[in-house]
Amino acid sequence: MIKARIAVDMDEVIADSIARFQEWYGLEYNLEITREQLRGKKLYDTIAPEHQPALREYPNRPGFFKDLPIIADSQRVLREIAQQHELFIATAAMEFPNSFVDKYNWLKQHFDFISWRNIVFCGDKSILNADYLIDDNAFNFEGFRGEGLLFDAPHNANETRYRRVHNWEEVGAMFL
Repeated sequence: MIKARIAVDMDEVIADSIARFQEWYGLEYNLEITREQLRGKKLYDTIAPEHQPALREYPNRPGFFKDLPIIADSQRVLREIAQQHELFIATAAMEFPNSFVDKYNWLKQHFDFISWRNIVFCGDKSILNADYLIDDNAFNFEGFRGEGLLFDAPHNANETRYRRVHNWEEVGAMFL
């Protein structure tokens, strides 16, 4: 197999940020947001308009990204991929400047096999020089020179322009 350069997004690809939105929204409003409600919609479109400003503010709050749950099988599969390919984490952290330290520490705790040299905090992912970008947001593939692999998430259910991967087992089958 030819060695590939693979860039992987964090939120909703290896870190479950939807779970944090659900948790904080439930605590603040005593209401539940289910993944079924999110299917094919943006998070903000599923709640009352008067709650949207608070929900949009959550990622700017300290600690939002600190201890997110890990997406199933991502650690094991990425550890195996890293042994055969060049692996980078590429996260658009520029949108939420408070996220830098939490995201970096989260990666060191859960993905300690990925060197700090292979972590990219960026805004526009078209700058990445990789063969593949695994991301849950299709807009990140615009201008990207490699192949975008859309990681399945509720908000991208209606996106059909890119090859979709549904879970880390499927990603592993592609690269291992």
